[in-house]
Amino acid sequence: MMNKNVLITGINGQDGSYLAEFLLEKDYEVWGTVKRNSVSETQSTRIEHLRSNKLINLEYADLTDMASLIRILNKIKPDEIYNLAAQSHVRISFDQPIYTANVTGIGTLNLLEAIRMVSPTSKIYQASSSEMFGNNIDNDGFQRETTPMTPVSPYGCAKVFSYNISRNYKNSYGMFISNGILFNHESPRRGTNFVTNKIVKAAVRIKLGLQDKLYLGNLDATRDWGHAKDYVEAMWLMLQADTPDDYVCATGKSHSVRELCEYVFSQLDLFYLEHIEINKKHLRPEELRDLKGDASKIKKELGWCPKYTFESMLDEMIEYWKTYYKQKDIIYV
Repeated sequence: MMNKNVLITGINGQDGSYLAEFLLEKDYEVWGTVKRNSVSETQSTRIEHLRSNKLINLEYADLTDMASLIRILNKIKPDEIYNLAAQSHVRISFDQPIYTANVTGIGTLNLLEAIRMVSPTSKIYQASSSEMFGNNIDNDGFQRETTPMTPVSPYGCAKVFSYNISRNYKNSYGMFISNGILFNHESPRRGTNFVTNKIVKAAVRIKLGLQDKLYLGNLDATRDWGHAKDYVEAMWLMLQADTPDDYVCATGKSHSVRELCEYVFSQLDLFYLEHIEINKKHLRPEELRDLKGDASKIKKELGWCPKYTFESMLDEMIEYWKTYYKQKDIIYV
């Protein structure tokens, strides 16, 4: 039996790296796209440990360059496609709204049109986001597949376009396209300009005496945080279903940034208020206050169940940074 071919756009991101590991364990032949970076030494850091596997292949491509997408699709004719590439930082989307719209929005359309022309029978996963809901919350305090979408950032707006154009291509051309509406998901591989890993790394550095203060924005915003490992399994499950559909993927529990700080600092025997200052540059022009997802549909229909808790996820991230600095021979104070 031949290995299934899979294409992961943005394979060198947090989700792409965990998904590549997951699919390699299932004997997929994994192809991934990376956008050319002038510092090539860092662009494959998250997947460097996989590079010796003969079933993984990297190609330069960009969602804004449709020709590059057509080239790689012609080359591999993938059974499954996971579109994870994006400009994915919400705060930065306010600084680069047009770039975000081009990559995160129109980039999805470029990919779908290329697939329609070259490989229309491929099963497609589109990475959608809880940011699409904006500040809409159902009466029971949750967001779910039927919650109205009124995003409050350029990133969220671009993701709504991608979500809707994916549904349009599914209905218009009979393509297998599923949207995964993923709530916040973290890991040690999360970029340190995202609030979770920013907090964890800074707390460990403060414990070691390497920095004094951590500057943050809105401490009272609440998010539904899960682990990326759990969420990539949900992506895969969506493409194993008999029919395509859209699913919320979340833990169903929300915590504030303040609670996150309190837990992480306390695990290091520190009091967070002694080390945190608010900096207005980290505030969004329009704030998204609360996110909490209802994942009952994916649990019931696809049998998905997250293994990590909020605490065990953060514990793993803390241990990662403690080990990182221990390897650099830095002694705790």
